[in-house]
Amino acid sequence: MKSLILYFSRADDNYAVGYISKGNTEIVAQYIQEMTGADLFKVEREVPYSKEYETCVREAKEELQQHKRPALKKMLKDISSYEIIYIGSPVYFDLLPMPMVAQLEVLDFSDKIIMPFVTHEGSGLGNVVKQLKQVCKNAHIMEGLAIPGSAAKQSKRVVESWIKRSGVNENRFNK
Repeated sequence: MKSLILYFSRADDNYAVGYISKGNTEIVAQYIQEMTGADLFKVEREVPYSKEYETCVREAKEELQQHKRPALKKMLKDISSYEIIYIGSPVYFDLLPMPMVAQLEVLDFSDKIIMPFVTHEGSGLGNVVKQLKQVCKNAHIMEGLAIPGSAAKQSKRVVESWIKRSGVNENRFNK
């Protein structure tokens, strides 16, 4: 089964972890890639969020409240060759950030297996799975994984357990 990791991640000043050079969700996405061999696609705003945490929060909240879809550096247009899609993101206000929504809305998820994963600092999965059910129509959404951003670097075993428990990539695991 061919799989894809489609994720949004933000480095710079982050809640509970301070300044980081690699986003927490990206760390988890790379663990998944290492374990499954899946292709990676990082969703990126054309104009990045502010490096400063509080300013980023304001920018993201404004996008959400105004239902804005920010321009993206690259837009993935076709996922027809993939069977399994790992969708990863930090949780912003209990939901996916709007850049991720902008990307997901243009894709056809019919008959795809969705493996959602998020990083957070207290919200868990929030309403992300519910949101994915609305945006990724006709997909089969599996059990989600929520990892505190402050624990992302130490989450490799948790990620491995989640993937194994799902059974979707049984034959691709590195032993």
